[in-house]
Amino acid sequence: MRAAGSIVALIVIYYLLPLGSSSTGAAVAMLVVGLAVLVGLIALQVRAIVSSPFPVLRAVEALATSVPLFLLLFSGTYTVMSRLSSVAFSEPLTRTDALYFTVTVFATVGFGDITAKTEAARLVVTGQMIADLVVLGLGVKVIVGAVGRGRQRRGGAGTGRPRE
Repeated sequence: MRAAGSIVALIVIYYLLPLGSSSTGAAVAMLVVGLAVLVGLIALQVRAIVSSPFPVLRAVEALATSVPLFLLLFSGTYTVMSRLSSVAFSEPLTRTDALYFTVTVFATVGFGDITAKTEAARLVVTGQMIADLVVLGLGVKVIVGAVGRGRQRRGGAGTGRPRE
């Protein structure tokens, strides 16, 4: 329930936040700060996974918070960039369009209906592609490793239950 609640809360916040910015540089700076906050959140989540009596459940919660936050950070950046420059993407992006575009890039689907047109937009999208690989590779590895350490610590390897 907490995982679903976290996802809903993040989406509501995304749609309610005023996403105005004075420049593309400011939008990218906000993205970088957001990603740094995300890294800190993941570090806290890894500690919670390791010390949890149910590390697998805690890992699912961590992923259910971290991945949507990651996607929404890029989506918000694309929304701001589109508002600043109507030619940044192949069409003006609403928040929903930006979220759709972010997820297609993350999933490596790339339908081609929305494309980055300016150099700045292409750089941010390229950054997302690289960050996607890091999130999928390193991020999942860190969380799975934390689950393993949590299970070892609790002596319930394979069960996710604490030792009695």
